[in-house]
Amino acid sequence: MADEEKTTKLQLHHLRPAPGSKRPKRRVGRGEAGRRGKTAGRGTKGLKARNKLRIGFEGGQMPLTRQLPKLRGFKNPNKEYFALVNVEALETFAKGSTVTPDELRAKGMVKKRGRVKVLGEGDLSKALTVQAHAFSQTAISKIEAAGGTAQVIER
Repeated sequence: MADEEKTTKLQLHHLRPAPGSKRPKRRVGRGEAGRRGKTAGRGTKGLKARNKLRIGFEGGQMPLTRQLPKLRGFKNPNKEYFALVNVEALETFAKGSTVTPDELRAKGMVKKRGRVKVLGEGDLSKALTVQAHAFSQTAISKIEAAGGTAQVIER
């Protein structure tokens, strides 16, 4: 019973860092008598002794920021890119079939993602129903001249 009364709970103010883990802060430049007095371990004179070295200074060498050419303009992060397909590429499809972006991707005419736009380069002799996200005016006229239809699909 006497042992229980003598034991105390561990309290926050009892905690101490491990011996040797904390070292006193080195006080530099505190007079001639101090260990790091006068020049405070910086040597004598010069730019580095005076603590005026600006960010990016490379010792008089032409800095990297001035070596690189300036980047002109900007890239619009909201720009929509289209995968382009010409009318002449649609000749490979069977007459009367419906051409969709998925079929174009399956044949390797269009990259895997993104919207599809049909352009009017070349000629079309077959009547096709072409579905795409966008068409040029010449592409629409050539598809309709061949007896087909151009259908704009929404994203």
